Amino acid sequence: MSSAPSRRSILGGTAAALGAPLLTAGSASAATPPGGPAHGRVVTGAEAAAASGWRMLRDRKVGVVSNPTGVLRDTSHIVDSMAARKELDIVGVFGPEHGFRGSAQAGESEPEFEDPRTGLTVYDAYGADAAKMAKLFRKAGADTIVFDIQDVGVRFYTYIWTMYQAMVAARDTKAAFIVLDRPNPAGRRADGPMMTKDFTSGVGLKPIIQQHGMTVGELAGYFNGELLPGEGKGGKADLEVVRVQGLDPSAPAQETGLPWVPPSPNMPFPDTATVYSGTGYFEGTNLSEGRGTTRPFELIGAPYLDYHYSDRLNARKLPGVRFREGYFVPTFSKHVGKTCAGVQLHVTDPRRYRPIPTAVAMLAEAARYDGFAWRKDDDPRPYWIDKLSGSTRLRTMLDAGKDTDEITGAWEDEVRAFDRTRRQYFLYRG
Repeated sequence: MSSAPSRRSILGGTAAALGAPLLTAGSASAATPPGGPAHGRVVTGAEAAAASGWRMLRDRKVGVVSNPTGVLRDTSHIVDSMAARKELDIVGVFGPEHGFRGSAQAGESEPEFEDPRTGLTVYDAYGADAAKMAKLFRKAGADTIVFDIQDVGVRFYTYIWTMYQAMVAARDTKAAFIVLDRPNPAGRRADGPMMTKDFTSGVGLKPIIQQHGMTVGELAGYFNGELLPGEGKGGKADLEVVRVQGLDPSAPAQETGLPWVPPSPNMPFPDTATVYSGTGYFEGTNLSEGRGTTRPFELIGAPYLDYHYSDRLNARKLPGVRFREGYFVPTFSKHVGKTCAGVQLHVTDPRRYRPIPTAVAMLAEAARYDGFAWRKDDDPRPYWIDKLSGSTRLRTMLDAGKDTDEITGAWEDEVRAFDRTRRQYFLYRG
């Protein structure tokens, strides 16, 4: 069994080259696949690298950090593509939360195993800090680490922290670190509160804002420039990013034309990723966030809600979203087997929709019901919502009956400061 901390334990407080040169984060040019991208076609970093026959990985001992989302346009996996090339030396694969092949539920991982398709050893890297990750890299004998995972653009989605620890470990083991970039399905907007030191955990390891609005390649550049120099031994990783071609960074996932592979079992559709950076807050309450339904994080409800909930939310006329009165019975997680009243979010305009202010309004309306409660555990930092939001501020302001605009206005300065810093790491304009 894996010894990695589960999402439950984290929230509960128990875890703490292509033919042209590859783009190095911060540089002004980027590798382009042979012939360049087709007009209007989004080409992922993985697809660009594969088009070269993985030339930049020759004569290297390669470790790959990936999961089911590391696919090419034909939906074949990058590891399968690499392993089929005899001139490449793939020494191991490192699986994050949910595992390399994606068989594990939230807060779980796949134990170390030999992958039957490729014969490669897959190491369990979920919950690994930099020291443990470095041991895994040394055990595999990797001198180059490739990262290819579809992120969804929010601080409490654990894959970016697997990337962060892997970057530190690569730096400390003198391994190169290559990110095969992918679009951020949540777009370019930066929003939400900053993580504070007292509430860091596996769902928010370092001080970034909640909705970072960057691709994982851009975020890796931010990590390398802003955070790694102060981590452990100090210094930066030897970072390269293979850029996405034809990308409008403000475009939601539905507009990229890329195949959607669920990044985790409860992220089944691009629509889920659109709302998750806001409705993920409901993990910190006694409302169901829709786990155990076919529309997690789009269906929100509880046995104690009623039809007034949707009426009140629609009366707020929040931009880019409507709320349908809905009823559902979760098959697992909260309120198993019980009928929950609530809403389904229907995003009518992804470019206008703001998931975090929308979720704050939803919390405020839910808190009007007698049954509402914050989810907590027997821990010095008991409230899950504090780890998700980064401090006690959101919870205490809601408890005090503060207006939604006042609550979201409380972190505007943090967002502006983060936005100023992140812009120097942008790889895409639009």
